[in-house]
Amino acid sequence: MPVPLLSVPSSPKLPAAADVVVIGGGIIGATAAYFLAKRGVAVALLEKGMIGAEQSSRNWGWCRQQNRDARELPMATKSLALWDELAAELGPGLGFRRSGLLYLSNDEKEIEGWAEWCRFAATMGVTSHPLSREEATSRGAITGKSWKGGVFSPSDGIADPARAAPMIAEGIIRFGGTVHQSCAARGIETEGGRVSAVVTEKGVIRTRQVVMSGGAWASSFCRQLGVVFPQASIRSSVLSVEPGAEGLLDALHTAEVTVTRRGDGGYTLAVSGMAKTDPTLQQLRFARHFLPMFAKRWRSLSPGDLTALRAGHETLRRWSLDRPTPMERMRILDPAPSMRATEQTLSRARKLLPPLKAVSVQARWGGYIDSTPDGVPVIDPNVGPEGFLLAAGFSGHGFGIGPGAGHLIADLVTGEEPIVEYKQYALSRFARGSGGKVAEF
Repeated sequence: MPVPLLSVPSSPKLPAAADVVVIGGGIIGATAAYFLAKRGVAVALLEKGMIGAEQSSRNWGWCRQQNRDARELPMATKSLALWDELAAELGPGLGFRRSGLLYLSNDEKEIEGWAEWCRFAATMGVTSHPLSREEATSRGAITGKSWKGGVFSPSDGIADPARAAPMIAEGIIRFGGTVHQSCAARGIETEGGRVSAVVTEKGVIRTRQVVMSGGAWASSFCRQLGVVFPQASIRSSVLSVEPGAEGLLDALHTAEVTVTRRGDGGYTLAVSGMAKTDPTLQQLRFARHFLPMFAKRWRSLSPGDLTALRAGHETLRRWSLDRPTPMERMRILDPAPSMRATEQTLSRARKLLPPLKAVSVQARWGGYIDSTPDGVPVIDPNVGPEGFLLAAGFSGHGFGIGPGAGHLIADLVTGEEPIVEYKQYALSRFARGSGGKVAEF
C-alpha cells in the first residue's frame, strides 16, 4: 500500500462478549473506542483491514475550525481541545500541533467569503484573522508572489494521518479494550428488535451496543439491516514528498495547491477540485439526494471509471453472514492514484514553492472520500435496531473532527451529557430531501 502508515499489533484473541463493538478502525471508530475504553467500558474495535488504512491516513491532516460549516464548528472546537489531550496522553508521535493554518488567494470573492466566515466565527468565540494584501503577501513570502488577501487561523493545527489512528488504537488496548485487524464484521444479530451480537469472519461477539463507523462502507452495511443511508464517494489523488524542503510553512492552502508538513518532515501535496466520480449502483440509487450538492460542486468533479464498482464498497447486494462478504474481498480501499493529477499537483507545488524542487516524491495514493448529501456527517443512536449507532458520512472532515465525534459517540453510548448538540446529525433529515443546506466547505 503506497500511503505511509504506522502498523500496530492486534489483540491476541477475539472476545466472546463486549459491552460495545465498534465496527471500522478509522479515526472515528478509533477515537470512539478510545474514549469508551478510558471510561472502563469493555469495547472491541473491529477493522476488516488495517487500522487507519483507508481515508484516515489519506487526508491532508488538517485539524481546523476555519471555514467549518456552522453545524460542525462546535465539534471542531471541542476536537482541537481533545487533540491537545490525546497528544499529551499518547505522545508527540501523534504529530498534533497548533501550527496555525494559512489561506492565501487572489480571488476577491473567495477572500470576502473567508472574511464573512471570520465574522460569523467571532460570534462563536473562534478567532481567525482576515489578511490584508500586505499581510497576506508578507505571510506568504516563501511563494515569492503578491497576494490580494487571505486568512490565518492561529489556534488550528495539523496531526499526522500516518500515525494518528494507529496510535489511538494502541491507547485502546492500554485502557483495557481490544483491537482486531483483518477481522471483518459481516453483520448484526438481534433479539426482540435489539442488537444481540456481531458476527465476524473470526467468530461471534455477544453485545447489546454496536457503533457503525465504517466510512465509505457504511451505507452497504446499513442496507443489510434495512436502514437507508444516502452516501456517495469521490476518488481523489494525493502525493507526499521526502523531508528536506527548507523554509516552508506547516500548512498552506491556495487555489494552486495545498501543502502540509508531515510527521516525518516531508510534505503532503494536494489540489482541491481534481476528484473523480466513479459511477456505482448506490450512486444511482441516491442520485436525487445529491442533486443540490452536485449543482454546487460540479466544477470540482470529473467523470471517473469503474474502479469503485469493482471495489464493492457501494454495492447494493445483500450477503449471508456465514460466507465471505465484499469487505473480505477488498480489505483496504486502495485505488490507484491518477498519475496525471499527481504530476500536475507536483508541478504546481514546485512552481509555487521552489524549495520543493530539492526533494523527491515519497509516495502517491488514491482514496475514497465518503459524503452525505449535505456534506455533514450522520451521528445517530436511533437508527435500525435498538443499540445500533451510525457514525459515518464525514465528507472529508472526519480526521480533524474525529476526536469530538468519538467523544460524542462515547457520550451517547454511555448515557453521559453529550459534548455537543447532535440533533443536526440525525439520519432522519434525509427523509425530507437532501437534508438541508449543502455545506460551503
